[in-house]
Amino acid sequence: MRNILLTISYDGTDFCGWQRQDDKSGGQAERTVQGELEKALEKLHKQKILLYGSGRTDSGVHALGQAANFFSPIDSIPTSNYIRALNCLLPQDIRIMNAEEKSLDFNARFSATSRSYRYFISFSDSVPASSTRYVWNVKNYSPNIERLNKYASCLRGEIDCASFAASGDMSLSTNRFLDNAYFFMQKDIFGNDLLVFEIEANAFLWKMVRTITGTLINLDKTNAPEDSMQKILLAKDRTKAGVTAPSTGLFLYKIHFDGIRKHV
Repeated sequence: MRNILLTISYDGTDFCGWQRQDDKSGGQAERTVQGELEKALEKLHKQKILLYGSGRTDSGVHALGQAANFFSPIDSIPTSNYIRALNCLLPQDIRIMNAEEKSLDFNARFSATSRSYRYFISFSDSVPASSTRYVWNVKNYSPNIERLNKYASCLRGEIDCASFAASGDMSLSTNRFLDNAYFFMQKDIFGNDLLVFEIEANAFLWKMVRTITGTLINLDKTNAPEDSMQKILLAKDRTKAGVTAPSTGLFLYKIHFDGIRKHV
């Protein structure tokens, strides 16, 4: 028995999120990333294999570095061969980027120390057709990086994120430990400017990253005072925050397994 950790990339557009959703009524289950991966693992191993993800992503959210582990009953398969073997069995909108063997007590969720997301924002008049699935196109907007990062500077350390929790979030606590949150610019493959927001935390509330992103962009568009984000944070009231940004621009960027796991 071996414990295999996979690094997974996927286009979340056509998935009903990460988590497997079994249809107990006998109908067809929703298409999910975990469901497709477990089907491929079952074909490869000739038996059911459970996959343990580091966390869930919602419908339409993408991943560049999702992490998930499974226990393989086959000792003869070289670990690196899982990349090619699974990619041959998986649909094109899921790719295995890496595979490595871990100790038997490793768990992709509970061994993770933090998670990083990146949100991609276009502010041009028109977005190339091949990019529309992967950015939020904010029209009539010229971002001010310095001002955005001043707004985001309050997103550090242990904070109560109740202002950014979606209705229906079932978390026992709205406190989270944020390692970093900042904006930067980069070029897309066509040479167009993209605004990128990166945020790292021990865990996230439901739709938290999208709500923080939407709030920060709205503050910048309206030239709000520099302490506006801090006031929204301290209010602990979702109605004080801005719109929830669409899922299209959001990517689970990396799962971190180094450092100290923070429980808040």
